[in-house]
Amino acid sequence: MPVMKILITGATGFVGSAVTRRLIAAGHELRALVRSDSDRRNVLDLPVELAEGSLEDEGSLVRAARGCKGLFHIAADYRLWVPNPKQMYQTNVVGTGLLMEAALKAGVERIVYTSSVATLGYAPKGAVANEDTLVSEADMIGPYKHSKFLAEKLVSELALEKRLPVVIVNPSTPLGPRDLKPTPTGRLVIDAARKRMPAYVDTGLNIVHVDDVAEGHLLAFEKGVVGERYILGGDNLELSELLRLIAETAGFKPPRIKLPRKALFPIADLLEGIATLTGIEPMFTTDSLRMAEHKMFFSSAKAESELSYTHRPASKAVQDAYKWFKEAGYC
Repeated sequence: MPVMKILITGATGFVGSAVTRRLIAAGHELRALVRSDSDRRNVLDLPVELAEGSLEDEGSLVRAARGCKGLFHIAADYRLWVPNPKQMYQTNVVGTGLLMEAALKAGVERIVYTSSVATLGYAPKGAVANEDTLVSEADMIGPYKHSKFLAEKLVSELALEKRLPVVIVNPSTPLGPRDLKPTPTGRLVIDAARKRMPAYVDTGLNIVHVDDVAEGHLLAFEKGVVGERYILGGDNLELSELLRLIAETAGFKPPRIKLPRKALFPIADLLEGIATLTGIEPMFTTDSLRMAEHKMFFSSAKAESELSYTHRPASKAVQDAYKWFKEAGYC
């Protein structure tokens, strides 16, 4: 893939900043779409042209895409609880559509769209899901999953109907450095490291290092088939295993109490009520408990076979995340 000028969204965020660094290392010239009020610490030391705008401002998208031959659309509203879901749909669905139309007008030649494993189907108990696991809109729990499902569907339709030159990637659950907000998973690491998680429920996640996700984005850009999607994942872990890794890294004993998921719904209702009054995101929600019914286990075999994608152990992702959070004063 020749060196080219690339527009990237989400460069100030967790996954986006990792992808930004990988693209710079590969020699590409980057222009980043940033909000006027964005926290820019993740890009302050990087050779990136900043273009102020937002996914809600169509004119800013047209201006930002002008002169670019590549596009990485990584920005998304990623929260498991929102006081106003309409705002999330505006960003994740409508904003994605506006950006893709702007890319078509600008003659962008290659696009990577960052979706999520949240849009994929659940495998039968004991199995691992992949890109072809059956899924429907009815399977989407909560506004985040639903909005990302609709956005990916929109992107796929544009690839078919307007020949949008897009490759879709579906990262699993990334951990690692520079998680400024932090993301819901990063917050889990912080809470566990602060010993605020004395118990757990029976569920599971696919944990991947954020820098492996970034490498996967570059590989999709260089080798991915237009219109196809690729899971960028790591190790499938029970939540108890993840908490054990965090505890071992932080130097204390992991929690041993497993709670019945159904017993937590009244507490989740109370936490959401408090969050509505305070605006502070609750520790867990009714939607997160509903999602926990299914173990989010996935296979990256397609990306490994077609893109030469690889990933490091989940323990390394946990160690790097904890080290960064500790040095940054989060825990």
